[in-house]
Amino acid sequence: MLPSDNFQNSGIGRSWFKILPSSRSRLRFPQKCLIVIAAVVILYYIFIKPETTYSVNHNQVDLDQKIESDKKDVKGDSRHGKSSRSLTKSPDLDSETENRRLFIKKMMKFAWDGYVKYAWGQNELSPNSLQGHFVDIFGSYNTGATIVDSLDTLYLMDMKEELKMASDWVKDKLNFDQMGSASVFETNIRFLGGLLSAYALTKDETFKVKAKDLGDRLAKAFNSRTGIPYGRINIASGASTSGSSAVLAEIGTMHLEFAYLSRITGDNSYLNKVQNLRSHLNKIAKPNGLYPNYIDISSGNWISQSVSIGAMGDSFYEYLIKSWYLSGGKDKLARSMFDEAMKHIIEKLVKKSWSGLTFIAQSNYGSTENRMEHLACFSGGMFALGAKGAPKKMAAKYINLGKEIGNTCHESYIRTATHIGPEVFRFGLGKDAQSSYSGEMHYILRPEVVETYFVLWRITQDKKYREWGWDAAQSIEKYCKSKAGYSGIRNVYSNSPSQDDVQQSFFLAETLKYLYLLFSDNNVLPLDKWVFNTEAHPLPIES
Repeated sequence: MLPSDNFQNSGIGRSWFKILPSSRSRLRFPQKCLIVIAAVVILYYIFIKPETTYSVNHNQVDLDQKIESDKKDVKGDSRHGKSSRSLTKSPDLDSETENRRLFIKKMMKFAWDGYVKYAWGQNELSPNSLQGHFVDIFGSYNTGATIVDSLDTLYLMDMKEELKMASDWVKDKLNFDQMGSASVFETNIRFLGGLLSAYALTKDETFKVKAKDLGDRLAKAFNSRTGIPYGRINIASGASTSGSSAVLAEIGTMHLEFAYLSRITGDNSYLNKVQNLRSHLNKIAKPNGLYPNYIDISSGNWISQSVSIGAMGDSFYEYLIKSWYLSGGKDKLARSMFDEAMKHIIEKLVKKSWSGLTFIAQSNYGSTENRMEHLACFSGGMFALGAKGAPKKMAAKYINLGKEIGNTCHESYIRTATHIGPEVFRFGLGKDAQSSYSGEMHYILRPEVVETYFVLWRITQDKKYREWGWDAAQSIEKYCKSKAGYSGIRNVYSNSPSQDDVQQSFFLAETLKYLYLLFSDNNVLPLDKWVFNTEAHPLPIES
């Protein structure tokens, strides 16, 4: 039987042939048109439509399979929450929030690509000069600070190719013998913290080995008569390269990293060093119940009575509450020291401005200065975290204070032309949450304000924090984006501020990470499973 016979004997063929005239009939033009149209329709349904239907259905199956595969990939190791990262759109995110999250990822991609192209292997990028940027806090040699600082951000944003590139560099090129004299504090929070977080997220043993190597080197900073660590050491030899005074924030910001390093290596020597230091700080008398910013390494006594929850003091207090978190609530000394310190800070330094804004003043030998630093804005999140495990009345006080500090820091942003906050802002009659001097008006891509937005969002679920964070992100994009990355600006009160040509490594490690998490599902790095070091490197809470 010929194909034409098949068609004529089919149900469709028989029905259509009933309306066709015999070959002996004379066909008029309308009839011819009808026959042609009918034939085209019939041929389409027989020969073309089945292929199209198969292709559409097949593609839909492929898409469904990919979505399911991505969902399985996202679930991954669920020991520390629903997911440690979000590879696909979460069903809990509306389209606007998802688009904002992806926008932050694009910012990270732009910042990272500029660094890779113009400063690969160097510590930081000068995004307008299109070259590396060098500062001696990382030592005398370029050791890829931006690479190590960015590892966990790349992982969380599912930037697989970039993460592999960074990981390979760490494995093949990161050499601590080349660092020379470096800041113990910065090396600890950026390098050790970055390696530990990368290990916690990926379980790649290379990061653990590198972390132990660096931890062993940093441990030599504690080789003082009192056990108080030196501020700078030669990372290769361990020899001290700093004076006899130490900064409270620097010596008090090693506990998280050393405690977690002890946990994963089984070597308690790291934890013992930071516990002995904390015990000493707990025992010595505090003037007016407050911790001064400076201490003498040789004698172990305070050498000033200046007190700040901003520069010089900030992360000491942060690590008290976070050490309690990291230990799963077992570190009772850290908790009691935090609550006692906050009691005196609230009594003596927390104030209300003439317009009703809550701020934390600075103290110098008993006299207070009504100013706050951008650095101090982390405390809004810190107070909110302190509510967990506190007595009911105190918990409510911590939460309210955290929200009030968050609001004040937000005001410092929206009272500028750029909607970006200054380095320092003051409180006085007729001028609240604003800078008074030119040296206070810059912004160097700091994360503390968006960090507080993130923590307050997670704890309160108040959507205004997402809106505030989005406003900050848009402002950073508008005023800080440069040729090949992002740069700090010199005057936040100017409509056309000049840039300082430095893309800080903490912009990729902290600022962009906190913004990304602000617009992510709440189960990505949940706060009851993970704690962030002061460089925003997440470490798993002990179960």
